[in-house]
Amino acid sequence: MLKLYRAANLQEAYLIKGMLSAAGIEVHVLNEHLQGGLGELPFSEVYPELWLEDERDATLALRILADYEHPLPGRRCGFCGEDNPGTFEICWHCGLTL
Repeated sequence: MLKLYRAANLQEAYLIKGMLSAAGIEVHVLNEHLQGGLGELPFSEVYPELWLEDERDATLALRILADYEHPLPGRRCGFCGEDNPGTFEICWHCGLTL
């Protein structure tokens, strides 16, 4: 196994795990029950960690993480002028294709 990522919280760890699982990459979340020990344990030791099951998936997993950490810039709809997240293909306001 290979340590891939240290998440800020458990929700982020499972969000990333879901993204990686959708790409066929198996990961394990470690330290998920240690947050209750914060104060008794150093804070740097209780963050949830994602570990790759198969190290051959590292390149794809790192690319997915890079996309997560640096999302596409937003886009403005050419019809209604509304701002949309970079991942949207259809304007959330008017429903036209961006």
